[in-house]
Amino acid sequence: MDFRTQVPIQKQKDNLIDYTSKLLLIGSCFSENIGEKFEYYKFQNKVNPFGILFHPKAIATFFERVVEERFYVEKDLVFHNEQWHCFDAHSSLSHSNKEDLLNNLNSVLETTLHDLRQSTHVIITLGTAWVYEHIDKQQTVANCHKIPQKQFKKRILSVEEISESLKRIEQLVKNVNPELQIIFTVSPVRHLKDGFVENQQSKAHLLSATHKILNAHSVCYFPSYEIMMDELRDYRFYKSDMVHPNQTAVDYIWEQFYVAWFHDNAKPVMKQVDTIQKGYAHKPFKPKSEQHQVFLKNLDDKKKVLLKAFPFMEF
Repeated sequence: MDFRTQVPIQKQKDNLIDYTSKLLLIGSCFSENIGEKFEYYKFQNKVNPFGILFHPKAIATFFERVVEERFYVEKDLVFHNEQWHCFDAHSSLSHSNKEDLLNNLNSVLETTLHDLRQSTHVIITLGTAWVYEHIDKQQTVANCHKIPQKQFKKRILSVEEISESLKRIEQLVKNVNPELQIIFTVSPVRHLKDGFVENQQSKAHLLSATHKILNAHSVCYFPSYEIMMDELRDYRFYKSDMVHPNQTAVDYIWEQFYVAWFHDNAKPVMKQVDTIQKGYAHKPFKPKSEQHQVFLKNLDDKKKVLLKAFPFMEF
């Protein structure tokens, strides 16, 4: 007997991922989870250069700034709790020095434009449809930076607004790189701070908007959310906060993503990388023993063979 239903995963025919691919991952914290897997296996990838961006409008704004080369100036920043912040970026980029923040933000814009031109795939993870609008600035923000909530108005994006943001994202990145493959997914992370019903409503809006544009546009969809909700529908697949998928869940969703999107020629290289990674993570009982020195020498030889074929890898 089979005690679970499986989300059918279809192998993609074109634009498959291998070690020649260059990937840009943008969006919610689930982008970071998948980005860590790409990093572990030493693919060429960049993850969230502006930090975590939870909603579609924030992601669209980021790409607009990048593609249109609209650099930040002092009026785009706010000062709160002894830090300078940008409403378009995550708090991880905030800085005590205003000039340093501006330089960092604008450097990211320049670097990301270069990366977009070189990229083969952009993977965008949509986290929530709930947004906060700064009342005085009349601006939909990516992050409130713990500024008092009375300065913001909270609302949910409509399906139409989200689909327009997704179409805008596609238009922007395709103008820079027409061959780029865009993959959308909805984050399985539950935003329960918005409320249980509100979280479901939010995910429904994201799903409806994404599927609304799929047939008419050259973008693809990967069912991260559906795998979590249907195949892994048990709290043993969540972290202790009962909100974020645990490592077992992330590993499983990664395996399904591999089935859908990876070229067969990536598998043997991934195995070699995994062997080296596990070797470096191994803690020997006798580090100075001759046996361990031989082990390290073999590991180093394997690494040199890989680096000769893939010089971009760093261990």
